[in-house]
Amino acid sequence: MSKLFLTSYLAGTKNLAKEFLKDVPEKEITFVPTASNTEDYKGYVDEAKQAFLKLGFSINILDISKTEKQKIENILKNTKILYVSGGNTFYLLQELKRKKILDTIKDKISNGMLYIGESAGAIITSKNIEYNQIMDNKDIAPDLDNYEAMNITDFYILPHNNEFPFVESTKETIKIYESKLNLLPISNSEAVFVNGKDFVVKNDDK
Repeated sequence: MSKLFLTSYLAGTKNLAKEFLKDVPEKEITFVPTASNTEDYKGYVDEAKQAFLKLGFSINILDISKTEKQKIENILKNTKILYVSGGNTFYLLQELKRKKILDTIKDKISNGMLYIGESAGAIITSKNIEYNQIMDNKDIAPDLDNYEAMNITDFYILPHNNEFPFVESTKETIKIYESKLNLLPISNSEAVFVNGKDFVVKNDDK
């Protein structure tokens, strides 16, 4: 059964991440920072690393864009917890498709691998990421010829709802897409716990 932890901002929901990981004997996280490759600001990636280290986990960095497919497959074979960072969602999906690794990740999740997605990493669990074009520049991924993603969740997560600097882009996304899609807007202090087809949104009580 699929178990996912989807958040806008891992460092802002670290208490919830601790709750999600509390009964996990495995202490290594395969950490995918790929989505941040195109971004000027990457502080959230270091904050996520620090949060996991403080929770007692070790980190194995896996940049999909810089690793050959066979090596990615070998790493994922032994991965019990996969974290995918924020950044540009379209670039992330492009690189996952370039390496033909999307189905591998999806299969691993359905077979019990825990998945933690932050922002872009959360958005790609939806069926299609086109709705995120207001927040992210899709031109950064010129080789992405369709926006079909993992199709694990029945909702379309909208991270950073009403949070700086995404106040306008989240408002605009809701205005355009709320009548067309099952949007699930979350703030930087909220996370979604997904268990199979069930999910619950929780707020990090700091």
